[in-house]
Amino acid sequence: MTAVLVVCPHCGGINRVPSERLNDKPVCGKCHKAVLDGLPTNLGSHNFDRFLSNNDLPVVVDFWAAWCGPCKMMAPAFSQLASQMSSQIRFAKVDTEQAQDIAARFNIRSIPTMILFKKGKEVDRVSGALDQSGMKQWLISSL
Repeated sequence: MTAVLVVCPHCGGINRVPSERLNDKPVCGKCHKAVLDGLPTNLGSHNFDRFLSNNDLPVVVDFWAAWCGPCKMMAPAFSQLASQMSSQIRFAKVDTEQAQDIAARFNIRSIPTMILFKKGKEVDRVSGALDQSGMKQWLISSL
């Protein structure tokens, strides 16, 4: 039995979840809310590093802004994939207007940009809006 570390999107608690139980809606040992709730987690300067470095599952981050039309068009597809793939990949969003320090750190020059991280390290990125099938294809090929 292999355990996977999963950061709670609600309280930031680090949870050890048996890999065979990832699809069983595990709850946080600290706040007792769903750890894999199928929703993208909003990240900012206060929780970005902790979330990326303490999740054993890969994390895909959507860098977006409220004024960005393509970002708004892509958001439903990103959320749907988060719901479908929550036991395989963590989905997160960073508002580049609110977290300019993070956007600068990762050299975000156009939005939307998605970056895939494993163990806190960038492994791939794509800029521009993708539909759900294109997004899923990119994620699967990058894993």
